[in-house]
Amino acid sequence: MGFALSFLSVFCEVYGSLGATGFFTETTAYDPRSPYSASKASSDHIVRAFYHTYGFPVKISNCSNNYGPFHFPEKLIPLCIHNIINNKSLPIYGKGENIRDWLYVEDHVAAIDLIFHKGKTGETYNIGGHNEWTNIDLVKELCRQMDEKLGREKGASEKLITYVKDRAGHDLRYAIDATKLKDELGWMPSLQFEEGLGKTIDWYLNNGEWLNHVTSGDYQSYYDKQYHKR
Repeated sequence: MGFALSFLSVFCEVYGSLGATGFFTETTAYDPRSPYSASKASSDHIVRAFYHTYGFPVKISNCSNNYGPFHFPEKLIPLCIHNIINNKSLPIYGKGENIRDWLYVEDHVAAIDLIFHKGKTGETYNIGGHNEWTNIDLVKELCRQMDEKLGREKGASEKLITYVKDRAGHDLRYAIDATKLKDELGWMPSLQFEEGLGKTIDWYLNNGEWLNHVTSGDYQSYYDKQYHKR
């Protein structure tokens, strides 16, 4: 009896939080710090157990933070794009010092396709953008590009930045080492972050109807609860 291939892709929160240096590799021990990330780690453990116990064919990937079109605006980049358009405050957790490795969504999809077709069964592959930014530096770059695209005075959007209470269990730094994926399968990110961010902003500016639709109704209640000022 044949089995369908099981492919599982989750975010790098499963590894926990990094210090100022170092990277998550495929052999880094799992150390989730919140129920949210623990649920992702548990899914990895379950499929690995089926692979080792029953020979069920699986491939696993762990990726860094994604950005790009259709990203729901509870997340940092689309949230700030939406708020800048509407001259609303830009809520930044803590002091904005959390560091993330950002990966354009189309590069992530290309990596998944490559791993699915050419990766080794039973293996894990990390997918990273080689692109670390603190939240506050990212938002300032976003503000700079938004001011240019909207024809606003330089620095206008940056004045919207506010700081809110940090999220419980919020990891300080994620950074993925994607060397295995590069060396074994030849994958590399296709875009520099500033270019990918510009493409992302353009998509949201050209799809205002979609953005307005998903930020209506229950979204506003979620936003008010999640990003209340400290």
